[in-house]
Amino acid sequence: MRRFFISLSEGFRIAMSAIWLNKVRAILTTTCIVIGIVSVTTMKTVTDGIDQAFEDSMSMIGSNVVYIEKWPWGFGGEYRWWEYRNRREIQLAYLEPLQRLAPSTSNVAATAFRTSPARYGERAVENPLIIGATAGYFQTTNADLADGRVFTEAEVQTSAPVAVMGATVYQALFQDEDPVGKIVRIGGQRFTIIGIIEEQGSFLGMEDMDNVIIIPISSFGNIFSLRFGVRLLAQFPDAETAIDGEYEVIGAMRQIRGLDPMEDNDFAINKAALFEEQLGGVKMAIYGIGIFLTGLALLVGGIGVMNIMFVSVRERTREIGIRKAVGAKSWEILLQFLTEAVIICMLGGIIGVLLSMGITQLINQFFVAYMDWTTVVQAILICTFIGLLFGYLPSSRAAKANPIESLRYE
Repeated sequence: MRRFFISLSEGFRIAMSAIWLNKVRAILTTTCIVIGIVSVTTMKTVTDGIDQAFEDSMSMIGSNVVYIEKWPWGFGGEYRWWEYRNRREIQLAYLEPLQRLAPSTSNVAATAFRTSPARYGERAVENPLIIGATAGYFQTTNADLADGRVFTEAEVQTSAPVAVMGATVYQALFQDEDPVGKIVRIGGQRFTIIGIIEEQGSFLGMEDMDNVIIIPISSFGNIFSLRFGVRLLAQFPDAETAIDGEYEVIGAMRQIRGLDPMEDNDFAINKAALFEEQLGGVKMAIYGIGIFLTGLALLVGGIGVMNIMFVSVRERTREIGIRKAVGAKSWEILLQFLTEAVIICMLGGIIGVLLSMGITQLINQFFVAYMDWTTVVQAILICTFIGLLFGYLPSSRAAKANPIESLRYE
């Protein structure tokens, strides 16, 4: 065992010396390895980023909440917009009968939304999302209050001019000033800020969920009208109850809309699982493209490593003969050249990981990506495997070389 570690240490020293003497050749050899590692790590960071963003975003939607809307959430495939556009709007008046006809729901709320400028003094936010909501809306979200309170059902009934704002709007309008009790103009109307929601982040890394102002839906209707309908939210005690509760909601909505048994639903039931299904397809596409590019680059890189190792073995034939003549075993020669092949691949892997870190930051500006230590470990393991796989044949040839013939080699 002691001899093994001594041989490994000596092989490492010789390998590093050989690589240093042929720096340009080593760099060119690792180019395809770098491309392959960048491909595989970028693919992994994007899919990990999608998973992490999905988990964070689904907490905003809620796995135990179904959304009743005119339009289904569409993510590719055939989207029959020409049919959906002719559907009747979802009405605020459905709120009470839905709660009555779907008793398994723990809470039913309604929302409507549009963008509109908001102003405080000389400061303005041009396009915050203004959400009109019933008081029950706050129970359907996992958002916590950083300050103040939410509005009550009584304030909804009286169209009270009160508002709760997200962290992005708060920073833009008030910076470090206490906003509670201050007056903000929305749609030309004055609203008193009564609460601030804690920072939630972005939805799937794209839409800022903190760039919102929430007002009573009755006040929203007075300013912007509700003629384009509302979205109803039916919340259940847990995700398991929501599975069966979805059918209860469908039955209730069909009854409310007065649909005959043979008529199709003229409304959409949207839920978090739809995002998971569609994102699964996106991830598979990313995996497919990434695996193809990675496999191609690593195959070319591996062949390049094998070629350069054959050249290295040929150039150092006399050195191999001398080492064997002074007592080196065949396995020690094999270990030496395998070590060199692995080091070349790992150098490419390290460069690839460093490049991927920069690419990850770039992707985060437009989409989502997340790199953790497991991605780095996987990249190093892949490089080790490529080095062992493609370095074995030339290393084996070196190990089997006849010492007498090797010493005669010029």
